[in-house]
This record gives sequence, structure tokens and C-alpha cells, in this order.
Amino acid sequence: MDRKPLDCLGLKCPRPIVEMAKKMRKMDYGEILEVHADDPVAVHDIPAWCETTGNKLLKMENSGEFIKYLIKKSPKS
Repeated sequence: MDRKPLDCLGLKCPRPIVEMAKKMRKMDYGEILEVHADDPVAVHDIPAWCETTGNKLLKMENSGEFIKYLIKKSPKS
């Protein structure tokens, strides 16, 4: 599974969402975005953004230092 990386470490709300939206606009339907974020607000914001935009949150994985999010681009985003 080919993933498009996006490093949002050190970015505070709303920057991770802004950067994700910019990256997703350049991606094709079905591609996977791998986001690394350490902003505690992102735990709530990223799943909410996925639900609002129709993109699919495939996985959230806590590494202890940051959370890795795998997001699949939907056809309507």
C-alpha cells in the first residue's frame, strides 16, 4: 500500500487540518495519506475532519511520541 507522507509534528491546531486538506486536494481517489501529528487536539480534529469530508480514517496508531493517522481519500473530497 503506497502512502503519501505528511509530517505535522510540532504544528498546532488548526495547521494539521489545513496541511492535510492541501495534501488531499493533490491526491487521487483511493490514495492513502499517512499523517504524523503530536498536537493533542488532532486526536479529535482529524477523525471529525474525515467524517465531515467523507474521507475514511483507516487507522490511528499511538507511537508514544505522536499519533499516526492513515486516511483514504474518498471520491467526493
